[in-house]
Amino acid sequence: MKKTLMFDLDDTLLWDEKSIKEAFKATCRLAEEKYAVDPAALENHVRKEARDLYASYETYEFTKMIGINPFEGLWGTFPDEGEDFAKLKEIAPAYQQEAWLRGLKESGIDDEEFGRELASAFPEQRKKHAYVYDDTFTVLDKLQGKYNLLLLTNGSPDLQQIKLDITPELVPYFDEILVSGAFGKGKPAAEIFEHALDLLKADREEVLMVGDNLMTDILGANRTGIDSVWVNRKGKTAEEVVPTYEISKLEELLPLLEKINQG
Repeated sequence: MKKTLMFDLDDTLLWDEKSIKEAFKATCRLAEEKYAVDPAALENHVRKEARDLYASYETYEFTKMIGINPFEGLWGTFPDEGEDFAKLKEIAPAYQQEAWLRGLKESGIDDEEFGRELASAFPEQRKKHAYVYDDTFTVLDKLQGKYNLLLLTNGSPDLQQIKLDITPELVPYFDEILVSGAFGKGKPAAEIFEHALDLLKADREEVLMVGDNLMTDILGANRTGIDSVWVNRKGKTAEEVVPTYEISKLEELLPLLEKINQG
């Protein structure tokens, strides 16, 4: 009998990938208006430069462990507690500007002041573009009150809180919210899943982890002896990491739970 559900946030309940895409499109249009550059090409250049730069910093291993990707680095300020976050806070402004400057140069534009403008514009655009999957609230409405619900998300506490602040309808559904950056380790570390079990006082046999990422959500659940549900919206193939269950959209979780609990 499943009584407790742990949900991932980004690209499980919130469509973070689309939010980042739309923020890039809006920011790159500013460059199209000023310099007639191809906005899609500029986006690709900035994404590549951001990945390369991000991996070059001493904070890279920490960000991988906590689960903060290069594009979150492009809009975060990281006022979070801890020595590693202090380093990230110090690095972030230069990283954000340099990624856009390099992207512009790859597009044939050498304009430092404008690069700084785009670096400032991107965070504002990201905050304007919040997307929740169509079935998220429908599913949570039917689960609330019947199951213990915990939100288990990788990332910076500050950034994840901003995401929740701009989609405030999500927060009341959850009995607990656990962010990797506040805990000190991210998914797939077994420790954060064990801590989630402790918070809810739940037996692992009664828990399901629901998430879109095989290498964090599903792997971490597997390591902890928790059954998992992979939300596979893109029709990928599970190879190294195998979930207990697989669904193609969140609303399929409801009949799956009925089947599990009746069986």
